[in-house]
Amino acid sequence: MSLTSQYIQKAQAILDVAEQQTEAIQQAAQWFSQTILAGRMVHLFGSGHSRIMVEEMWPRYGSFSGFNPIVELSLSFHNLVVGANGQRQAMFLENVPGLADRILRNYDLSEQDSALVISSSGCNVVPIEMAELFQKRGIKVVALLTRQHAEKSTSKRQDGKKLSDFADLVLDTGAPVGDAMVDVPGLDTPVSPGSTVGGAVIVNCIKAEVAGLLTQAGYPPTVLSAANVVGPERAVTLFESAYDEHAHRLATLYAQVGFPSYVSERADL
Repeated sequence: MSLTSQYIQKAQAILDVAEQQTEAIQQAAQWFSQTILAGRMVHLFGSGHSRIMVEEMWPRYGSFSGFNPIVELSLSFHNLVVGANGQRQAMFLENVPGLADRILRNYDLSEQDSALVISSSGCNVVPIEMAELFQKRGIKVVALLTRQHAEKSTSKRQDGKKLSDFADLVLDTGAPVGDAMVDVPGLDTPVSPGSTVGGAVIVNCIKAEVAGLLTQAGYPPTVLSAANVVGPERAVTLFESAYDEHAHRLATLYAQVGFPSYVSERADL
């Protein structure tokens, strides 16, 4: 079997794992659609390469407002690799206790919100604390992790708890332990990770289910769409409208955050 065939075969198995989680995906979509219909936002968080799934959810073609992508560059800025803002620092910071609390200090959270927290290992401190803090605020948490990898990994938290310990629902990317899936003859370490495949499939299934529920409720989402599909004029209208809706939703997360001010207390402003 060629190395390409090996990867594709294992990726197909990942698709099977995703399909087996249809009911769980639909449950996540129910929670997320309820949040969006309430005018609130679904918080998305992932450190490291889990940021990929956050940005897959929103904003890009085929997606819509209602999601709050929390992307901390200090935890996910990889392209410099070494030197200032390098990978070593990012890997260190994603295990600093208390950082999740500093991040969420920026938002006025509500029990109407919901959250998707992504971490392949489910063992790094910041994503775990993020899920824990969401739950403490009465927010439903969906965790997206790699079950086999998480079970074989050791939590970086002192109490040993993992992301799954603070999740109302756990979804599995279907990737193997260590993530890499292809064995190259003569090379003693596998290459080509699979969690991105499974993660992207699952978040897009959630997205589709949420769109269906919003449409059934009479509030079809404004979807970012390509000009060669809907025409250039409507494409611009959809993009501008979706971005404006995102701004309006985001405003509710800031309006009453933290200490009150004359701006937050005056009804005439």
